[in-house]
Amino acid sequence: MSENLPDHGACAHNGIMKHIPNILTLSNLFCGALALIFILHAPEYIAEFNGAEYTIINPAPVYWASGLVVLAGIIDFFDGFAARLLKVSGPLGKELDSLADVVSFGVVPGMMLFRLLQSAYMQMPDVYDVAVFNLAPALLVPCFAAYRLAVFNLDTRQSEHFIGVPTPAVGFLVASFPMIMLYNPFGLAAWLENIWVLYGIIAALCYLMVSSHPMISLKFKNLTVKDNWPRFLLVVLTLVSIPVLGYAAVPFVFAVYVVLSLLVPPKSQHG
Repeated sequence: MSENLPDHGACAHNGIMKHIPNILTLSNLFCGALALIFILHAPEYIAEFNGAEYTIINPAPVYWASGLVVLAGIIDFFDGFAARLLKVSGPLGKELDSLADVVSFGVVPGMMLFRLLQSAYMQMPDVYDVAVFNLAPALLVPCFAAYRLAVFNLDTRQSEHFIGVPTPAVGFLVASFPMIMLYNPFGLAAWLENIWVLYGIIAALCYLMVSSHPMISLKFKNLTVKDNWPRFLLVVLTLVSIPVLGYAAVPFVFAVYVVLSLLVPPKSQHG
């Protein structure tokens, strides 16, 4: 008769295991929320230069936010991997994942761009304060990210490739900006101090997230070169560019990803 009794230890173990993907997803959200704290609490101080006072933002906490976005992206990869491995994928996990992503890869990049715009305006001569109206376009990034994630949850065409640029890619790109400002590879920091460049980046990212262009996914259905050469090329260029370009590798890979997806639109794989 004991053979028919339920194994409560096994049931409890299985119950815990099925929540691992959701715990990872919530860890992603935790990283995003913590990144927001670092960005919003970046201290400001008054500096005097040539007899004029300027408000300067201490960028150090924003660098920590960049690291947290990367960590959130790694966790975002593993929560889906864990769900497939444990065979516990479901609608709850899908919705929870999107809610976490809109914070980590939507709101956080938006606030980073908000800070970058504020800093860029403060570099302009005779500027002592910046109207919120001038900085508000940065908040379009989380709005378009939320729209994209809502569409993604309803779109059944995105099982093998993406329609529009995925939000983690946007998050990684914007998270590289504070590090580029710090290390200034190839003089790129000057471009991120230009308000019109930043406005252009915001407009481009918003468009790419909700566009109808098929974009490459790194989901390999098989390992044939014929079916996957754009993916292999993207991986190789990423690995080569990191030691060569440093933090500039992120915008380089992002640009290659977009251009490659537009020139060689991904097709559904079979077999």
